[in-house]
Amino acid sequence: MSALFTPFQLKSVTLRNRIAIPPMCQYSAVDGFTNEWHQAHYAGLARGGAGLVIVEATGVSPEGRITPACTGLWNDQHVEGMGRIAASIKAAGAVPGIQIAHAGRKASAQRPWEGDDHIPENDARAWQPIAPSAIAYGGGLPRVPQAMTLQDIARVQADFVAAARRALAAGFEWLELHFAHGYLAQSFFSPHSNQRTDQYGGSFDNRARFLLETVEAVRQVWPAHLPLTARFGVIEYDGRDEETVAESIELVRQMRERGLDMVNVSANFVIAETQIPWATPAFLAPVAQRVRSEADLPVASSWGIDDPKIAERAVADGQMDLVMIGRAHLSNPHYTYHLAQVLGVQKPEWNTLPAPYAHWLSRYRGAAKVAAAQ
Repeated sequence: MSALFTPFQLKSVTLRNRIAIPPMCQYSAVDGFTNEWHQAHYAGLARGGAGLVIVEATGVSPEGRITPACTGLWNDQHVEGMGRIAASIKAAGAVPGIQIAHAGRKASAQRPWEGDDHIPENDARAWQPIAPSAIAYGGGLPRVPQAMTLQDIARVQADFVAAARRALAAGFEWLELHFAHGYLAQSFFSPHSNQRTDQYGGSFDNRARFLLETVEAVRQVWPAHLPLTARFGVIEYDGRDEETVAESIELVRQMRERGLDMVNVSANFVIAETQIPWATPAFLAPVAQRVRSEADLPVASSWGIDDPKIAERAVADGQMDLVMIGRAHLSNPHYTYHLAQVLGVQKPEWNTLPAPYAHWLSRYRGAAKVAAAQ
């Protein structure tokens, strides 16, 4: 029996397997609104067999977008389009999830294929990024952000709460807070980007405050029976990894106490000068296993886990509860079914696919077996 294809239950939500499609920005929205591209994209991914599909990083405010083409949930008009996407994911048998986010100092950027750098300040599309401290990320993102006031902090937290309410109204059943990748929440926790001297900077308790308050506030409006999760960078690969991981695990424990149900373990990406072991398959798996064990919370993770045997072992060995597989599903939206084939899994049954797909895929599968036997 494949561990990867066993169901997973979190709160009242049951996933048909342990395969999740993580948020992958499409940079195709206009004023935060989704369109036919998003509708076809997410419906196609959900038909591919994964247990969970999480919609891309969605701005809780216009200033919280990474680029002008990012999706949003900062007003009620965004709910209708997101509702259609959530419904299409659910109709295809997957659980609909969404990630809500604020990009902080990495906001006001070009789309990746247009440069992936800050939009020039004199460009009408640009806006003023905000962050815990007036420290630029550097490299292609050189713009110095405006240091947030206490009023700014309260406003952004209220934006997260309002976006969570809209995500629920749209029909999403799984909510992920983006606390990773050098975006706003991560930059509050990292001493590299937070040099505040008030109650939101300095000590561990102060640097953790924004994240903990946001989890607690969102939990108050997100139903207790639905999963509240966070993608959180627990390691920077900057030479102080043990200290960072230990602090991160303690913060995960405290987020759990405030109502967090799962953590999607990732890297920090707060600074550019790091030594990330990209060439090592599943390099975050041991870190995820440590978080799972020491924080006593279910975990997911990604990066280099798309090989069938690696994905299977990550779940079977207890390194993580869910595997997040993104780019392989962009290359092949039915990659989950490929995993099932390679691992010799009979379920999910081929007849759960739409009939036009199931007919041809099952015929090809049978022909391949005959050819192999000969």
